[in-house]
Order: sequence, then C-alpha cells, then structure tokens
Amino acid sequence: MNETDKQLTTAQKKFVTYLKNQGRATATILAYGKDTGQLVEFLNKKQITQVGSVLSEHIEAFKEYLADNNYIAKSISRKLNSIKTFFRYLEEEKLVKDNPAAVVSHPKYEVKPPRILSKMEYRALRDAARDDARMAAVIEILLQTGIRISELGRLQLDNINDKEIKIKPYESHSERTVPLNQAAKNALARYLNIRSKTRNKNVFVTKTGRPLLVRNIRAAIDRYFKIAGVEKVTVNDLRHTFISHQLVAGASVVLVQRLVGHKRLSTTEKYLNLISDKVSQTVKLEEL
Repeated sequence: MNETDKQLTTAQKKFVTYLKNQGRATATILAYGKDTGQLVEFLNKKQITQVGSVLSEHIEAFKEYLADNNYIAKSISRKLNSIKTFFRYLEEEKLVKDNPAAVVSHPKYEVKPPRILSKMEYRALRDAARDDARMAAVIEILLQTGIRISELGRLQLDNINDKEIKIKPYESHSERTVPLNQAAKNALARYLNIRSKTRNKNVFVTKTGRPLLVRNIRAAIDRYFKIAGVEKVTVNDLRHTFISHQLVAGASVVLVQRLVGHKRLSTTEKYLNLISDKVSQTVKLEEL
C-alpha cells in the first residue's frame, strides 16, 4: 500500500471521490467533504497527519473545539455523522485497523417538531407577496404542492401542464407527478405573463433571463416572512405545512408520501403526531 494513501489529506480526498462514485446526493457530498476536511485541518495543526495516528480522544477534542467555537449540538452531531462515515470507509479500505470514531458519542440535543403555518400565517405570507408575481407564484406552488425548494429551482417550462407538475428524477429522488390546484395555476399564469423573455427553459428566472438560484429564492421568501410578521419559520416549513394540511384533509399517508417524494413511509407518518395540536382546525389550504 502506498504510504501516501495513509495521509489524512489524501484519504479525505479519496473519500469524497468515493462518495461521488456511490452516487450520493450533491448536498451530502459537499457536507461530508466540508466536515471531514475541517477535521483533517484540525488534526494537521496538531501534527497528526496519518490516518493510523487518529485516536478517539482526538475526535473528542474536535467536538470540544466545535462547541468552543459556538457550533450548536445539532451541527456537531451532523459533522460527527460525516466523520463516522469517513472512518468506516477507511476501515473498508484497510487503511485503519481500529475505528476511532466508533466509540465517540453524539452530543444530545432536542429535535424540534416541524413548524406548521396557521391559516392566518399563510394568508399573511400570501398577502405580503401579492404584488410580486414571481414570488407569489413561488410561494403558492410551494404551499399547494409541497415540492422541495431545490425541485422548484430546477422546474422547466415543459415540466408543467394544465393539470400537474412533473418532477424529474434527480440524484437519489425518483420521478413523480404532483397535481396543480386552481390557486397554484392562477398564481403561475399570472407570473408567466410577466416572465422575462428568454431562451432559458427554467420556469423561474431573473429579470435578465437567468435561472433564479435556490439561495436567492430562500432569501426572497425569508424577506416576505418578515414583512408578513411570520416568525421562527423557514422556507422548508412551507413543505411541512402542505404535508400536515393534506393529512388533516383526510389524504392517506401513502398518497402524501407519493406526492412529496418521501423515500420512507415512516417519514410521512411522523406528521400524524402533529396534526391534533399543531395544525389549526381546517380541512385544507384555501385557494385564492
């Protein structure tokens, strides 16, 4: 075995390549690469440069370093997941005999339930964005279909017809279709009437005709949350709201799972515990 392969820096780069070859999601590859790269940098500063020199106490020290630098417990736990996966890879590649990350425990933290917008809150959000046809359409589609913001960002004109949206397969997510109700169709038609003239096929584009980036969509929605006075909420909570309201309306868990593209039924079932006390007494999202 080449001694270079035993260097932490080299092993970490090969780990990222391994994740790509495994077809892992882009976001996962970026997160795991960043997390393990941060660990390698931390260890190199302590003159620990070989994979076989890493001990469990070194990883514990990295956990303390993160906490001292104001990382919350949830973020530390996520980074530890990346590190554990990295060292399992090193074990499989016979680069380490003993896995130092195996005995390192995750920090404890409270898992907060999904935030679900009340009827008053989602009405206020709609009202706040009403004069912005593009963002009004973005918000309405997210509320009325429950698609992921990344899926919305990739939507192309030929993915939409009068009845439904076709979500193309992407990385680990399979293809599916999601129906469009009248509220979503009205908001979308209003936006398409003023959409920039461009050869770009993305549904949502900038004034210059370039695709509207997901980070800019998030920033714009966050701005309208503030204008609407809706607090302690994220863009992903629009998806949580759709799921919960569909279940309240009587949709089966299996149907909702298919609509939102959950891989596991258990992921959708978790929302059942929120319905009785987290969702206002309503049967479905009101249409415009």
